Amino acid sequence: MHQVSILIPAYNEKEAITESVNHALAALKSSGVSGEVLVIDDGSSDGTAEMAAEAGARVISHSVNAGYGAALKTGIRNTESKLIAITDADGTYPIDRLPDLLKKMQETGAVMVTGSRTGDHVNIEPVRVPFKKMVRSLASYIVQQPVPDLNSGLRLFTRDLAVRYIHLYPDGFSFTSTITVASLCDNLKVEYVPINYYRRQGRSKITPDLFFSFIFLVLRLSVLFRPFRVFFPVSVICFILGFVKLVFDLATAAAVSLNTGAPFFELPIVSPTAVMFILASLQIILMGMVAEALAAQNRRVPFSIRKES
Repeated sequence: MHQVSILIPAYNEKEAITESVNHALAALKSSGVSGEVLVIDDGSSDGTAEMAAEAGARVISHSVNAGYGAALKTGIRNTESKLIAITDADGTYPIDRLPDLLKKMQETGAVMVTGSRTGDHVNIEPVRVPFKKMVRSLASYIVQQPVPDLNSGLRLFTRDLAVRYIHLYPDGFSFTSTITVASLCDNLKVEYVPINYYRRQGRSKITPDLFFSFIFLVLRLSVLFRPFRVFFPVSVICFILGFVKLVFDLATAAAVSLNTGAPFFELPIVSPTAVMFILASLQIILMGMVAEALAAQNRRVPFSIRKES
């Protein structure tokens, strides 16, 4: 059995797949560990699978394009190595940093070491920077600790960790965000190693609408693991709105009473809107408390590992 399996999901990556496999094989050799490079061809039509096999990788092919997360789940199900590393097939991540990831894991006892794109040379499109920061800030709030890089595609983790959350991984691009948030919410040890991030070879598969997918994903995971972090601020907002409306209603009733001489307590003082917001605040906070209790009891969901042919 191999010590480390490097998973490389690939979809129409003929420009870079040979170089990516060669670099991955070299990284294993320099690490001094036994391992394999497993390319999951996600329905490519440009000969990616054949080129990967010729370069020395083991290849598993999907008949259709199922998605980044689906490819990684196939890889996890088809390897028995104790440690799993992932990288992209487009040449953006320095897989030659694998020895550093292994060393960090050994020194700290972390279940996952992420290559954080905070090195000296990070090639991220400027238009994506504020959106990535927003998603990262939301994730940091949910997990209650800084997250230097939420969705880096270069990371090393134990197979036990990968299997633990396999029922949560989406088929799309949110695999890395999911395993990061889930691990941190469960207070597992996650470490980071600064890396560079290079310009990709070929056309990017990332689209602008994925920003909203990442936001919804983080919120969904927070409801699963730390629901009170979502319910509480919503409850506070509703209470503030209700309280402000109540003060406005009281001030309006007082002004009418002074101007008309009508008895203050005979006027319609409190509006239905104020009552609705305040009651909603109480209901939401109670729902959050129940959800938090349920989340604490149901952190683990039974899973099954099924190998793909």
